[in-house]
This record gives sequence, structure tokens and C-alpha cells, in this order.
Amino acid sequence: MAKKALILMGSDSDLKVMNEAAKALHALEVETEIHVSSAHRVPDRTMNFAREAKDNGFGVIIAGAGLAAHLPGVVAACTTLPVIGVPLQGGALQGVDALHAIVQMPKGIPVATVAINGAFNAGLLGAQILATGDEALAERMVRYREQLAAEVEAKDAKLQEIGVDAYLSN
Repeated sequence: MAKKALILMGSDSDLKVMNEAAKALHALEVETEIHVSSAHRVPDRTMNFAREAKDNGFGVIIAGAGLAAHLPGVVAACTTLPVIGVPLQGGALQGVDALHAIVQMPKGIPVATVAINGAFNAGLLGAQILATGDEALAERMVRYREQLAAEVEAKDAKLQEIGVDAYLSN
């Protein structure tokens, strides 16, 4: 049975950004669940999500957090599943504080980290992790990369055909 991806965020205000992870996963036909669960306001619920994730069929967790950014670390402390942290833009430091908090995890509790608001790439990374044990998903990843390459080649062909000025005016 294919493993699923769990997407967590501390507030519904994070949903617009974190839904980008779901979009990437859905494009690759990865089953996902999205939940709001704060490391600060409902810590027991959050830790239960992490502790029960493997038994519930998940193979990776994507956790988005802003400001103090504790959600990815708390989740990682409660599971051995791979956790991908998405630092969310906001507050006085516009996400740099969240980025630093997520990438500076203590030795022994790793959290993979993407760019500020980089939820789409978090979804792709999650799919790549799941693809290590799912040949069909690995094939879909190859097709996705081929599609990206084809898009770049098409853009360059158009640029060469119509020139810079016409390309920029479109």
C-alpha cells in the first residue's frame, strides 16, 4: 500500500501557503491529509498526530510554522518519520526567524527545511522521499521532471523565434 503524506500547520492562516504542498503531492497522485494543530495551543493533539502517523499509513510529514517555528521540531521529536519544515513568512522578521528556528534543530532530531513559503517544494521533496519505496511514484517523479524540462525548452524555442522584446511584451 502506498504511503500517504501528512501536512500540518499551526493556524488556518497558514493554509494558503501549505496547500501548495498538497498541490504538488496531488499532481503526483500522493494521498494527503491536511490538519491544523498547534505545537503551543494543542500540544497533546500535535504530538499524537506525530506519534500515530506511521501507524496511520503516513510515510512523511510536512509541517509549516512561522515566528518561533516550533511545530516541525515538536513533530520530529515525536516520530522517526521524515519531517520537512516549511518556514512561513510573517511577523517582524518576515519568516527569517522561522527559517533559522527550523534549520537549527539540535543534533539527533533532524528536520529537512525548504525556503520561506516553499511549501510546493516541500511537497515535491515529500514525494521524492515516498518514491524511494514506491516504484510507481518514482516513475511519476521522472515524468514530472521531464515535463519541467519540456517547458523550459518550449520557452527557449519561443524566445528564439520571436525575440526578447516580443517575448517580454506577451
